[in-house]
Amino acid sequence: MMHALILVDLQYDFMPGGALAVPGGDDVVEVANQWIPKFELVVATQDWHPPGHLSFASQHPHREIGEQIDLNGLEQILWPEHCIQGSPGAELHADLDQEQIDAVIPKGTDTSIDSYSGFFDNGHRQATGLGDYLNERNVSEVTIMGLATDYCVKFTALDAVRHGLKTNLVQAGCRGVDLNEGDIQRALQEMQAAGVALI
Repeated sequence: MMHALILVDLQYDFMPGGALAVPGGDDVVEVANQWIPKFELVVATQDWHPPGHLSFASQHPHREIGEQIDLNGLEQILWPEHCIQGSPGAELHADLDQEQIDAVIPKGTDTSIDSYSGFFDNGHRQATGLGDYLNERNVSEVTIMGLATDYCVKFTALDAVRHGLKTNLVQAGCRGVDLNEGDIQRALQEMQAAGVALI
């Protein structure tokens, strides 16, 4: 059985200076490069939104970034436009050792629903293909790091556990948004309670 490394959304729009910058997000790239050689299989997720994605505040007149709305029956935080398909901000960071990445899994490609997890959209209505990719390669354990701790990393880790994978999180390889103070700590507690091992 194989042990895979999952790198979550190490893209320019989540780095300092990006459209949805995570404080210290660029620090994670160096940590990722240190961990990549330890794994036979490395997968990266990539937020890959079509223009006009309904998670963007710009698509909702009289709404502000950070507001929460009901989007097709799901709670949705409104974000600035970010990681638009083909844009520089959607690219994986150039300093990331991409030659060692075996697959890049796009997510958030459906205009009508967001996708924090690398495995599913937020309603678990459609899979991204990551679960099948790992199954086909007999992966039984994953180690996860990336951006952001309290959103895409958390939901990717929780779905990995649901998928039956032994799941580890490299805390030094994650940075969070902390939209509400304490979100990062609560995310770590939620992951740990679900069975994620914090490294």
